[in-house]
Amino acid sequence: MRTAGGLRAAVVAHPASALGGTLLLSMVAAQVATGLHPQPIRLTSVVVLLLAAGALAFATAAHTFPRAVAAFGAVVATGYAAEWIGIRTGLPFGDYGYGDLLRPQLGGVPVIVALAWGGMGLAAHATAAAAAPGSRRGRIVLGALALTAWDLFLDPQMIRLNLWTWHDPGPYRGVPIGNFAGWLLVSLLVMALIDHIVADPAARSTGLVAIYTVMAVMETVGFAMVFDPPDPLVATAGGISMGLFALLAWRRGLRRRRDR
Repeated sequence: MRTAGGLRAAVVAHPASALGGTLLLSMVAAQVATGLHPQPIRLTSVVVLLLAAGALAFATAAHTFPRAVAAFGAVVATGYAAEWIGIRTGLPFGDYGYGDLLRPQLGGVPVIVALAWGGMGLAAHATAAAAAPGSRRGRIVLGALALTAWDLFLDPQMIRLNLWTWHDPGPYRGVPIGNFAGWLLVSLLVMALIDHIVADPAARSTGLVAIYTVMAVMETVGFAMVFDPPDPLVATAGGISMGLFALLAWRRGLRRRRDR
């Protein structure tokens, strides 16, 4: 068990953790403001920027800055490529398109969307690494499922804001079921890339797990009580799915601490 002096030493050794914590708190404040603001699109972009910056800071503390940047950049590039291909071919997510509200855009893909892939990609991988530190296959599969679980919230919320449109709406609040298969496929590639790039894929990053957990809680509360009208279906589906992975991560982390 770490003493108070050991914890202070860890913060000094990894000042990026303190920065990540500040960015995480700022993200929570921005998410609260998003739920209260009548036109939340600009604040939605702020949330994503804080998410991406916070994830990069926490990843720096866990894996060093060069490797964190490399992993983040690889995920951003992969997410962007998947979106660029997706809006032109319908693969792998389905037939959809972005509106003009999210700016700037490169090739029809909002930059903020690619950054969201990067931030939550790192958070989902860290969550999986905390839950299954000894298994590379487990980290990749659990991480992909954890990242796909986030889309149970993301797509319905963005459709509400008219940020993108499905040309052939599906049964889950207008989202085609095939979209989630596409997310899982891309997420598997994202997890494999992160696992290959970072120095210690099984390194526990409490900060990144906290980002994933905060997103799960805030989205659940938003859909259950804040958004107008509330959506109990999305709150339940997303909350249970993301909550399961967060619970596995925290439970394994607490068990490891008790065993020390």
